[in-house]
Amino acid sequence: MDLKAGLVRTALNGTARVAPRLAGRWAIDLFSNPRSRVAVKPAEEPVMRRAERGELTVNGKTVAVYRWGTGERPVLLMHGWMSRASRWSPLVHALTERGYSPVAFDGPGHGESGGRGSDVVEFRDIARRLQAEHGTFTALIGHSIGGLSAFFALHGGVAADRLVSLAAPADFDYLVQGFRAGAGLGPWAAAELRRRIEHELFPGETDAWARLSATYRPTRLTLPIMIVHDESDDVIGRDQSDRVIAAFGGQADLLVTKGLGHRRVLADPQVIEAVLDFASATDPVG
Repeated sequence: MDLKAGLVRTALNGTARVAPRLAGRWAIDLFSNPRSRVAVKPAEEPVMRRAERGELTVNGKTVAVYRWGTGERPVLLMHGWMSRASRWSPLVHALTERGYSPVAFDGPGHGESGGRGSDVVEFRDIARRLQAEHGTFTALIGHSIGGLSAFFALHGGVAADRLVSLAAPADFDYLVQGFRAGAGLGPWAAAELRRRIEHELFPGETDAWARLSATYRPTRLTLPIMIVHDESDDVIGRDQSDRVIAAFGGQADLLVTKGLGHRRVLADPQVIEAVLDFASATDPVG
């Protein structure tokens, strides 16, 4: 066991016995803020050097934005937790080769953006701002929590012709329970984290946890959906995508990969080709 992680677990569980609200505040801080920022990989640098860079501000946090292409047929890319826009480099290269214009961002607390952390609400708000600039997206593509954020953004007014979700959870509560189990926190943490998320993300809302689900009111989303998940994903279980497929029926296609795990699906040539084929299925240019 990592010594630091063990000390944090002991401190939080001990504090919860006498001051559960204080322990909850510490726990939500750990849950909401990435432990570190990942760096750009050498293989990603050529694509990132070609990006047109900009920024916007959400909740007082500066968000780094990257654009490629001519602006025609924009595609919005939403990265996962403890990731960054550069991880989309293989797909960005392929999209621009096909005449699409990828748009990506580093979420707050990630990459070159400001802040300590972010959430699906901020990802939705960033997507709204980018749509106001670029118009309806030809495709909205998200990985991991970025995939869940994509569903949430579509319910929040963001418009796209197609949706691709890679290795994403079906419910936000899945992430909460996974964090609690991984950190070794007692049952107190689940209730306190849920209470704080409801209070801080959805004040006054009565159906917060239903809305934080990819399966929320599926009949409201009429666009074609592609779900990609690796059968050996040890971060987000394959069953999460099965739940989404069951909710959307024939509206959603499922691509199951083998041996890629949670992150390598982003750079796998076969996955990229399948995503491109799906994105261009109704594209007159494609």
